[in-house]
Amino acid sequence: MRLLVTGGRTGYLGRHVAAAAAAGHEVVAVGSADADVRDAEAVDSLVERHRPDAVIHTAYVQSDRAVTADGAAHVARAAARHGARMVLVSSDVVFGGSDRPYDEAAPTDPVSPYGEAKVAAERAVLDIRADAVVARTSLILGDGASQHEELVRRLAAGAEGGLFEDERRCPVHVKDLARALVELAEGDVQGVLHVAGAGGMSRYELGRLIARRDGLDPDVLRATTRAELAVPGPVDVRLDSSRAATLLSTRLRGAREFLA
Repeated sequence: MRLLVTGGRTGYLGRHVAAAAAAGHEVVAVGSADADVRDAEAVDSLVERHRPDAVIHTAYVQSDRAVTADGAAHVARAAARHGARMVLVSSDVVFGGSDRPYDEAAPTDPVSPYGEAKVAAERAVLDIRADAVVARTSLILGDGASQHEELVRRLAAGAEGGLFEDERRCPVHVKDLARALVELAEGDVQGVLHVAGAGGMSRYELGRLIARRDGLDPDVLRATTRAELAVPGPVDVRLDSSRAATLLSTRLRGAREFLA
């Protein structure tokens, strides 16, 4: 299978997806230098040139709705035109907060511009390709090089700032997620699927686990609350990934396990 991975050149998740797929597939890893996803014609030309059997779309820019939402639509339309399967990576930020984990049937209720852009991306992709997969995930880390792990190391070294203790999510190991996305590209699952790590936790608890793993003092880390910020953001957006556990052979470990 020829697999095209957007964000596969320099994106954190995309590079891991390309590496996971390389063992059994022909991989085309592309980035913004290959095509601006905001340009529909450029995206169509890219897909036409490479003729992939499937596309895993990991590329996004959190502050740019055109990249996140319009870009996903352009990729889905090009994939449909050229007969490629489509896997979109989405996020738990499509939700605003609940005292119980969200399953795939839960209505979206984003509270941030980025969340709204992700909802728009999901809807566009599924409108264009009813047989596409929208893989919602959470905080991605585990290899030591993620932005979350780098932040914890800076804070443990004395940098200003803290970690939210009121924001609860389901962190996932980047390699587990990459393997799951390749598996979805290979298979025939359709629609929305939650693909996050087992077990929810706060960013503060996550930070303490990272610090212990890295031999740092977790007690140096300071707990803060998202409620203190003027900028809106999701609070308790834990994902129920039990359906993925039954459909996928890839096991999605929780952070308490992979950071132990």
